[in-house]
Amino acid sequence: MVERTASAGANGKAVTAERPDDIRNVVLVGHSGSGKTTLVEALAVATGAVPRAGRVEDGTCVSDYDDIEQRQHRSVQLSVVPMGWDGTKVNLLDTPGYQDFVGELRAGLRAADAALFVLSAAAGVEGVSGTTLALWEECASVGMPRAIVLTHLDTARADFEEMTETCGQILGGGRAESILPLHLPVYGAKGADGHRPVTGLIDLLTQHVYDYSAGAHTETPASDEQLEQLEQARNRLIEGIIAESEDETLMERYIGGEEIDLATLVPDLEKAVARGSFHPVLIAAPPPEGAKQGLGTVEILDLITRGFPTPAEHPVSALCGGKATPLVCDPKAPLAAEVIRTASDPYVGRMSLVRVFSGTLRADDTVHVWGHRIGAEAVDHDSDERIGAVSIPFGKQQRPLGQGIAGDIVCVTKLSHAETGDTLSAKDSPLLIEPWSMPDPLLPVAVNAHSKADEDKLSIGLSRLVAEDPTVRLEQNPHTHQLVLWCLGEAHRDVALERLRSRFGVNVDVIEHRVALRETFASTASGKGRHVKQSGGHGQYAICEIEVAPLPGGSGIEFVDKVVGGVVPRQFIPSVEKGVRAQAARGVAAGYPLIDVRITLYDGKAHSVDSSDAAFQMAGGLALREAASAARMNLLEPIAEVRVIVADEYVGPILVDLSGRRGRVLGTEPVTLGRTEIRAEVPELELSRYAVDLRSLAHGAASFTRSYTRHEPMPAQLADTIRDKTKSAG
Repeated sequence: MVERTASAGANGKAVTAERPDDIRNVVLVGHSGSGKTTLVEALAVATGAVPRAGRVEDGTCVSDYDDIEQRQHRSVQLSVVPMGWDGTKVNLLDTPGYQDFVGELRAGLRAADAALFVLSAAAGVEGVSGTTLALWEECASVGMPRAIVLTHLDTARADFEEMTETCGQILGGGRAESILPLHLPVYGAKGADGHRPVTGLIDLLTQHVYDYSAGAHTETPASDEQLEQLEQARNRLIEGIIAESEDETLMERYIGGEEIDLATLVPDLEKAVARGSFHPVLIAAPPPEGAKQGLGTVEILDLITRGFPTPAEHPVSALCGGKATPLVCDPKAPLAAEVIRTASDPYVGRMSLVRVFSGTLRADDTVHVWGHRIGAEAVDHDSDERIGAVSIPFGKQQRPLGQGIAGDIVCVTKLSHAETGDTLSAKDSPLLIEPWSMPDPLLPVAVNAHSKADEDKLSIGLSRLVAEDPTVRLEQNPHTHQLVLWCLGEAHRDVALERLRSRFGVNVDVIEHRVALRETFASTASGKGRHVKQSGGHGQYAICEIEVAPLPGGSGIEFVDKVVGGVVPRQFIPSVEKGVRAQAARGVAAGYPLIDVRITLYDGKAHSVDSSDAAFQMAGGLALREAASAARMNLLEPIAEVRVIVADEYVGPILVDLSGRRGRVLGTEPVTLGRTEIRAEVPELELSRYAVDLRSLAHGAASFTRSYTRHEPMPAQLADTIRDKTKSAG
């Protein structure tokens, strides 16, 4: 039996560390359903952080404890689970696997120093491509160390050898030898269904068998038959470790037939993992009911504590006086920390999850909050705030801590103005850590308050929602006068609306999202506005005649005065202009604003007593409406330039889909190995659900951006349909 020093987290005490070198921050990454949360719970049980796998009611549920997560049966937010192993504090950051919640994932990547990619062996290639590859490349770009954990090996579709080979081919980037397994699975006897469960592991380096069949880690030497099975895989692993070694003589010695001892191989393996140049593949499965150790949990914890880097080995810089300054991961250094996520608690108020990069964050300290909102328009924060309590998050619980040292992740209360991405620093030496990038939310959701009571609480609820989730963007559209929440997808939308209802007490109705259409004249026309009324006392008298001519797109509205002979007195010409512009803003045919026309006032009549500013404003509007009734009108729709980055195998379906959306493809070009950028112009009417449809078309292996370019006439048949719909609604 292999003994390890586990934490006392199950007793309700916070797991603490005295030095940054005794901390490991690891984020779990993987597609939805890969088993990340199950793995976190298995590791928590193995370390003694909880007595058994997750139950919300007795406090053993350390992840997916939120009410929304319980109802939806999936992770929707980042959670931190601290545990102790062999004298080291391990902060596991469990992230959602569904693409709609990538903002929570990116927050986890920022807080971590290494990543475990959890992949389902039953999913095969589908579990490695798409979003997983994009995240792997993102981690590679910043040099983040990574390891792979294969789950679901006990299912009928799972194939260990095929899955490890797939990982090497897809994630290796041409270096499949950098992704190799450290163990081979040991299969038990066939059951009645013909399936053979995985009962243990064979360590390729030590050539020992780790048996988990009884729910505990038991070590025995490998049999002769097992040694034969592992020889080829062991040789590949040794060659892969030697290739990453800094000792150039090792390969010559190995090729020459010399046996390289474990005292040399293991340290070289750990250094290569910490550098991010070698990515071991491990195996995991949850423990049986009542057992303490699930398959592979000891090996995963050993890799985390011995192979993954300490916070001091993950350099971060901050801006000070406009210059980038490396931060020192030292509890005695000046404070530099970052808000990773923000949440609201009905009893405690706003709670901030904070990664401390330098210095020590103490309860009741006054800190400087500096930064700007990420994922939305810039909102600068630059103020001093006094923090409240400092604690360690553990499921729904907050375990008192008092202070958070450099390298640790803690919870802070009473930061009323700090938002996700803001930097916390000493008030006398403010610093700014550049926030991480967030995807642009591209699914519009128009909402109205459900009742008068909801309307009174709506603005506060929405502002708190946006503060908690920087991937939600709030827009008060000035053209359509709609309140629009921009989300990442339908699941993200559902969670945002549920949070509004359950957490902030605001019920909203989702209404049809309107696109900002426009009208214009397709031909020149004239109109006469006559506003003459006499009903006793002071009357109203104004007549004006105008000509309206179309202009090129983007010209706006031009008003030209060609009145001669004073038929319209000079003081009333601005009144005519005001009247036609007001009518243009209201629309003249289908109720959409009029643009890109020249309106020429060339004649009219006035009365010495009854003419007035108001009368000529009315006459100007009537003249414009009459001209519109005599002209051929165009309904204009906004056109967006769309840039889609997609895996090469999906380029064809994406091009076909864009054509079906009345899009015009401008060109394609390769951007990285295996990925292509497609540029196209697409009517915005066709893009309302594109964020959802693109994900389905490309199986998650695509992203897109959009930007407004211009308005242009829509097809006559579609324009007639919209006009009829507008008339029936009005």
